[in-house]
Amino acid sequence: MFLSVMGIGTLLSVSSIHWLSIWAGLEINLIGFLPMLIYQKSVSESQSAVKYFIIQALGSSFLIFGSLMVFNMSFTWDMSTKMSNPSVLGFMMLVGGLCAKLGLFPFHYWLPGVMAGLPWVSCLLLATWQKFAPLFLITCLLELNQSYMMAFIFCIISAGSALMGGLGGMNQTQVRALLAYSSIGHLGWMTFAILHSEWTMKMYLGIYVLISISLFMSLWYSDSGSMKNINNLKGSGSVQLTIMLLLLSLGGLPPLLGFISKWLVIVAGSSGPWTPVVFLLILGSLMSLFYYLSLFFSVFLSSLKKYGLSSLGTDNSIVVTINTLNAVSGILILMINLLSSM
Repeated sequence: MFLSVMGIGTLLSVSSIHWLSIWAGLEINLIGFLPMLIYQKSVSESQSAVKYFIIQALGSSFLIFGSLMVFNMSFTWDMSTKMSNPSVLGFMMLVGGLCAKLGLFPFHYWLPGVMAGLPWVSCLLLATWQKFAPLFLITCLLELNQSYMMAFIFCIISAGSALMGGLGGMNQTQVRALLAYSSIGHLGWMTFAILHSEWTMKMYLGIYVLISISLFMSLWYSDSGSMKNINNLKGSGSVQLTIMLLLLSLGGLPPLLGFISKWLVIVAGSSGPWTPVVFLLILGSLMSLFYYLSLFFSVFLSSLKKYGLSSLGTDNSIVVTINTLNAVSGILILMINLLSSM
């Protein structure tokens, strides 16, 4: 029921042309998502839910206040026409509200703290589905106002998000916080892609959602929500192989699927007037690759320790069946990553 409420809210926001319907859709989405955050009634989930609610309420207040300022001046949603100073300020309030809801720079501080206290399924929804409506609304706002100043502001937002996503994760040991900083970095790439090609942003978002679903489900299966640090990774060999492969793909190493989305953004951005921003995005991606590789070596070394020092467990039919399913899922993810990039 809550998933259906979330979906209805997102679809209402994306399909609306009036600011009040967009705001209402975002609120319906929030009402459907909040009960899922506190489903298990733990203290960390309650803290994360309160933080998330406060930030989303702040973003919604920015959104509706900016919309009222724009409508007070122009009485129309089209802001690409002659814009006076109050409507420019209203437009900036709209962008600030959407950035706060997404977790973009400079409103990115709440995302790692919220995601660190959530279970894996809620983290997956926060990293994927909750990004759809604000990203497409930012795309619509950029289409309405294609001025040089707006493009410059979004270049600052995208470069800052990529750099903060790289710098913030280098000091982290919690896996959920690492993936939250990773999400901030990828949001910077998506925001920069919006400036050049909406198709490139959709491709990047689709590939990121595909890899995130596989990675979060693999992490959820490997520890059932008990893992906190990167040195406690558990699971069978095929699950660990899948996690290692997905981490490298999320980092954007060339043979894998995650590289294709970054390559598309680099090609689109290199032909535009904002080429220096591409180097900042790549710098942030290189810093984020540091903690991707730390997770990779943690899984790799723990699997070596497990299979080098311990004997093989009981071999009944249930264990064989589960291991077979794990191997099949690992092979499927391997084919998706390699064959799709080719």
